[in-house]
Amino acid sequence: MLETDTSPAVTSQIAASSSATRDRDAVAAFREAILSKLTYMVAKEASHAREHDWFMATALAVRDRIIDRWSETTRKAYRDGRKRVYYFSLEFLIGRMLFDALSNLGLVDTAREALAELGVSLDRLRSLEPDAALGNGGLGRLAACFMESMATLGIAAHGYGIRYDHGIFRQVIKDGWQHELPEDWLSFGNPWQFERPEVAYTVGFGGTVDEIKASNQVTRYVWRPAETVTAVAFDTAITGWRGAHVNALRLWSARAADPLDLQDFNRGDHVGALADRVRLEAISRVLYPSDETPAGHELRLRQEFFFASASLQDLLRRHKQQHGELSSLADHAAIQLNDTHPAIAIPELMRLLVDEHGMPWEFAWKIGTSIFNYTNHTLLPEALETWSVGLLERLLPRHMQIIHRINALHLDGGSRSEPGDVAAKTSLIEDNGERRVRMGYLAFVGSHRVNGVSALHTDLMRRTVFADLNAMYPDRVVNMTNGISFRRWLYQANPRLTRLIADTVGPQIMDDATKLGSLAAFATDASFRERFSAVRRANKVALARLISERLGVSVDPDALFDAQIKRIHEYKRQLLNVLEIVALYHAMRDRPSHGWVPRVKIFSGKAAAGYHRAKLIIKLINDVAAVVNRDPAVRDLLKVVFLPNYNVSVAEAVIPATDLSEQISTAGMEASGTGNMKLALNGALTIGTLDGANIEIREHVGAANIFIFGLTAVEVERRRRDSIDAGAAIASSPELSGVLDAIASGAFSADDRGRYAAIVDDLRHRDYFMVSTDFDAYCKAQRTVGDLWRDQSTWWRMAILNTANVGWFSSDRAIREYAREIWRIDRCG
Repeated sequence: MLETDTSPAVTSQIAASSSATRDRDAVAAFREAILSKLTYMVAKEASHAREHDWFMATALAVRDRIIDRWSETTRKAYRDGRKRVYYFSLEFLIGRMLFDALSNLGLVDTAREALAELGVSLDRLRSLEPDAALGNGGLGRLAACFMESMATLGIAAHGYGIRYDHGIFRQVIKDGWQHELPEDWLSFGNPWQFERPEVAYTVGFGGTVDEIKASNQVTRYVWRPAETVTAVAFDTAITGWRGAHVNALRLWSARAADPLDLQDFNRGDHVGALADRVRLEAISRVLYPSDETPAGHELRLRQEFFFASASLQDLLRRHKQQHGELSSLADHAAIQLNDTHPAIAIPELMRLLVDEHGMPWEFAWKIGTSIFNYTNHTLLPEALETWSVGLLERLLPRHMQIIHRINALHLDGGSRSEPGDVAAKTSLIEDNGERRVRMGYLAFVGSHRVNGVSALHTDLMRRTVFADLNAMYPDRVVNMTNGISFRRWLYQANPRLTRLIADTVGPQIMDDATKLGSLAAFATDASFRERFSAVRRANKVALARLISERLGVSVDPDALFDAQIKRIHEYKRQLLNVLEIVALYHAMRDRPSHGWVPRVKIFSGKAAAGYHRAKLIIKLINDVAAVVNRDPAVRDLLKVVFLPNYNVSVAEAVIPATDLSEQISTAGMEASGTGNMKLALNGALTIGTLDGANIEIREHVGAANIFIFGLTAVEVERRRRDSIDAGAAIASSPELSGVLDAIASGAFSADDRGRYAAIVDDLRHRDYFMVSTDFDAYCKAQRTVGDLWRDQSTWWRMAILNTANVGWFSSDRAIREYAREIWRIDRCG
């Protein structure tokens, strides 16, 4: 018998050889899969294929590898009878899908090598993919992170939303002004979606409600809509980490029942023949259409009801198919309403259960209040939607009847447990002039749990906007601090830093975000700090290249990169940042030999199309940038850039390159924020107020490793009660007075010297967002930042401690908490 050498060295060599063979086989198989898709799905030969053809072929090859896992996941969910989570959200900001899928399937290196053998760059294909225009900001990105974490943790989940043809808008900056153009993300097709024409539901609007007396004296209600639209399903697979579980994101597209009025068409009215179709299908054209007109206002309500109704019909169909009777729905389903937009689902479920399926009201209400849960994301009045009773009676007459009944039962129950004035203040219908339905109140009353998204936000919910409801339902409000997907925002967005961390503390960080904590031990290691800073500089070089390509502005990667990237809104206080830039600019001109720290101030974000003040702030940022960037007196010590059309891909470029993270909202107004978490994860230091999740970030990273300034939420409330005139604050601050005088005089708007008069007047006399009030504290914090930047060893120690100590902010942690405390799901990865 032959003897075999089984020494460790030989065994290791055999294993390595076997692994190499498997890797070569995997690369060859994937290369052939791409070529097959190129030939049979794209109908191109390799010799004539263009870059987009290669992208489509690669995406389709990846999709094939997802489908088998998706099918197995679906079979397992049906086989096990597991409780399903239905996530209702008007936004899902999923970004580009190719690299996300490859990463979660563990195929990045395989795909890169296979494509290289074909003479194609994976990175180039990645850049060709358009961002899916399905969201706008933190709300939609949170939904995307949560969907990925639910798949990673093996929770049977379905996302429900709208398949927008043109997203919110594509932002273009012309002469410093924001202009809105339609997104064209679907112009070359979407390889990730599966159209399901057989999955279609009728959604009605308007019409009348008939009362029918049954023989047993029970009154039945039959809604007869005046018009209907068909909701057609489009599915996208959401793959969890390592591809073990795949869930579905189901988005609805509006289709008119008739493509055109043939009689009008044949009479020669070719445009008018399409009028009804255009009007009905507008539902899924654009996210957040401007509501400045009555038609736009109505369209928003149509959108919200359209996707809520189709989604509920779909999940009821699925439940009946699997479990037979709807009486067990609460045992097998949990619905999460992502903010107030889907609140109309509560009366729609009652209509479906009571009117369509003959369920007694009391039993249907018990089911509804067991399965619905409501996440509140903001205390801003415009986000806590209200709809006029007249509009609801015209557009959704049966639902208005149901809302009246819910309100009557709610007030009747409250009057027995609370004083009359408290119960009256919780009415779902506001009767202050025009009668309006408070959708936030409806979501609260109709839900099993109501959650805030940071500790401060949840406390403010209990004490302010929902104080009276919280008194009536004292156990309903809970806190679920937001989280982010580390797979997306570290592993994919910052592969250089991921490799450094994995090489230093081990690959276990790829599967467990809490293992990042072991990185803290290296914060005092000079060699590691040097490697950490080298990664940042490489990322800054890449961002500097992108800024040069898109804006024609040259920036120094050795400068401090100071970024505020988020939706443009007065409470987020981009305006405070701009005022400090002007103050810094003045100081640099006045004291040129001071030894200033070079800075690059980076902005990116969209203003709502109808939000004129926010659009004026964008113009101010660009006006200041134009003056500062061309002034030789500052000698490249200060640059200001505004990157247009902020989306996931822009964030993935900016976040890994950022040194200072601006989280400077008015205290008490930012519900949580997730950009703060993403930036801290990548080692940016935070300058911010005690607002949203900044408070919890400070608790985790340590007060010494974050720059906190400004009024607290309690102090803001007190100031607003006393006076919002900022005259005293301005009089005591020569620096602020000089900044406001310069802006008001037209120093940054020579073509229109009065352009910013209204902004300056508000800052002086109506400082609602505490911009003038917090100005000096913000400037002081910024000077502290500059001083610390000079001490590079301390800066990078703090940066490493930020990355090490934010593992708790993983969306996996957040979803485990939702599963345990809200959805009542025991089995979770």
